[in-house]
Amino acid sequence: MAKVAFIGLGVMGYPMAGHLLKKGGHEVTVYNRSKSKAEKWVAEYGGRAADTPQEAAAGRDFVFACVGNDDDLRDVTIGHDGAFKDMATGSVFIDNTTASASVARELWEKAEARGFGFLDAPVSGGQAGAVNGQLTVMVGGTEEDFAKARPVIDSYAKMVGLMGSAGAGQLTKMINQICIAGLVQGLAEGLNFGMHAGLDIEKVIEVISKGAAGSWQMENRHKTMNAGTYDFGFAVDWMRKDLGICLAEADRNGASLPVTALVDQFYKDVQAMGGGRWDTSSLLARLRKTA
Repeated sequence: MAKVAFIGLGVMGYPMAGHLLKKGGHEVTVYNRSKSKAEKWVAEYGGRAADTPQEAAAGRDFVFACVGNDDDLRDVTIGHDGAFKDMATGSVFIDNTTASASVARELWEKAEARGFGFLDAPVSGGQAGAVNGQLTVMVGGTEEDFAKARPVIDSYAKMVGLMGSAGAGQLTKMINQICIAGLVQGLAEGLNFGMHAGLDIEKVIEVISKGAAGSWQMENRHKTMNAGTYDFGFAVDWMRKDLGICLAEADRNGASLPVTALVDQFYKDVQAMGGGRWDTSSLLARLRKTA
């Protein structure tokens, strides 16, 4: 059993922190900007709530965070009452936020100077993966810190991999989002084509999902896409945030992302339709609207 803190109890962090306590058996202290959410978590799982990230992190072996973006991450780590102020020597900070590689490297350097570890560890699997403890975790950092943290991360993961030094986890998550964007657009176009052709979409998917066109998106999203239902899942607003990170990194490293840039604009169209909180599979709704 380890002494653990979890900062950020959103749709992902809330169940992830729960797995650390229930499945991992760890002693968990939580912090959330909205205190009522932290109190609700304690009522459901146990543990205790802290008033600040600094208080949550004090004396903990491992401190996890899952917040919104680079600015939020800096705020809960090096901001006023940030977790880094009271992190113990030899402890490890694990950041599950999808953020930039540059902020990961920045915080790794600050952590190292203070005598504790930092891992950038963004996750994939969506809300369902968080609830079921079946997330994929892409990690950047040192082998020593990874070895320390791996057994604790396993509490909410089905796959955990060390991808390289600081920032490598975030770069891997960018590749994940780039691939998803293209896949979902292709699936949306295929389903839209099938609808125009008058085909039975269920019969089509039953066959092609077993061949080279098959994907997680096809298996898990075709039914709701066919029904025009999108009020669940990984929100378009979040995907646009992630794709913005990808495109900014590509500007820095010289990679060409023409399809990603195009799909990002398609998601902008979905936002204009009022679909900012719709699942990313709502790219089909854009095509159906313009049909």
